[in-house]
Amino acid sequence: MKVLVVGSGAREHALAWRLSRSPSVSRVIVPNGNPGIAAVAETPALGRADPASLRAFAEDARIDLTVVGPEAPLVAGIVDEFRRSGLRIFGPTGDAARIEGSKAFAKRVMARADVPTGSFRAFEIAEEAVAHVRASRPPIVVKADGLAAGKGVVIARSRDEAEETLHEWMVAGALGAAGRRVVVEEFLEGRESSFLAIVAGERFVSFREARDYKRARDGDEGPNTGGMGAVAPLARDAAERAAVEERIIAPTLWALRKEGCPMTGVLYAGLIWTEEGPKVLEFNCRFGDPEAEALLPLLEGDLGALLLGAALGELDDRPLAFADAHAVTVVVAAEGYPASPRLGDPIEGLEEADAVSGAHVFHGGTRRDGGRVVTAGGRVAAVTAVAESRAAARSRAYDAVARIRFRGAWRRSDIGAEGAG
Repeated sequence: MKVLVVGSGAREHALAWRLSRSPSVSRVIVPNGNPGIAAVAETPALGRADPASLRAFAEDARIDLTVVGPEAPLVAGIVDEFRRSGLRIFGPTGDAARIEGSKAFAKRVMARADVPTGSFRAFEIAEEAVAHVRASRPPIVVKADGLAAGKGVVIARSRDEAEETLHEWMVAGALGAAGRRVVVEEFLEGRESSFLAIVAGERFVSFREARDYKRARDGDEGPNTGGMGAVAPLARDAAERAAVEERIIAPTLWALRKEGCPMTGVLYAGLIWTEEGPKVLEFNCRFGDPEAEALLPLLEGDLGALLLGAALGELDDRPLAFADAHAVTVVVAAEGYPASPRLGDPIEGLEEADAVSGAHVFHGGTRRDGGRVVTAGGRVAAVTAVAESRAAARSRAYDAVARIRFRGAWRRSDIGAEGAG
């Protein structure tokens, strides 16, 4: 079958790469794909990439299945657009995508399903939010209700910092519409992890658990980013995984159906493992980035057939198969990321890095400028290495990363290290 992938970053490169290796898939097409994607898929130029334009493209190209990478088109209703034309698409409807598109909606769903999470209040009036913050004990978690490209969460270490964040978002409009409504949430202590499931209604199959590294600097210091690396799998026993499925995934899917928006696609639970057990920090409605870059190289079987079955509501819910191996993903970032990354710098060593045993270089923010590949975003590449142990995978990943060179390139040095993340 012909598969269309929506999006053009490292996650979509990983999806296109994995789909191109699926027996059920004959062609992978990624409009406006980056130079790395072009090595594994067709990348036609598409002037507009809104849901209607992509739907028209899929109809003209006689696409059999569309797989959506980023959250923005899902929240914008691309699945509804495609389904109205009878096209097969893997992802949630716009209503179901509110599980990521609205923090307040996600909290309401969790409350309905009795899913463990931190206590919270939602605010649309800045003065009321400030009064609540002044009565709260730091640290205080402030979240923008809408999509904010990884910039919508602040863990304020003081009331003053929380108030400043509320003013920037709700009064000054620093995040636009995404920050006009906020959720102020209890701070939870523990280790974070990412739990992803392929879902179709209330049926689902789970990936191995992963961990991403959101902070910019070593030791989890610095500002939040879209993700500076990931590792998979985690050393979680069967009982702990079953607890997540039974206490979090299954009840959430039930509650979404009760809300009138049954889920299809990926349900991503960002978890924190507290002394009381796992609790939900956030839900996403798509593959994580960079978690996808760590998980997909470990996945065995036919990804295309799996996603098609879910899109048709005919999900094969036998457990997914994974290689008996470990993956470590390290993101190479541009100077100035996450605030104002430098763009247009020539990149050297991409092929050299990809030649390291067990390594895969997934292009993120890159573009072709004449005969050169140059930087075109903050997270330039996600380098994944797979090996028999976490330590060996980590060594290979950093070996490959060291071969990628451009002005101002930087990365965290502790991805996958003992005690990190």
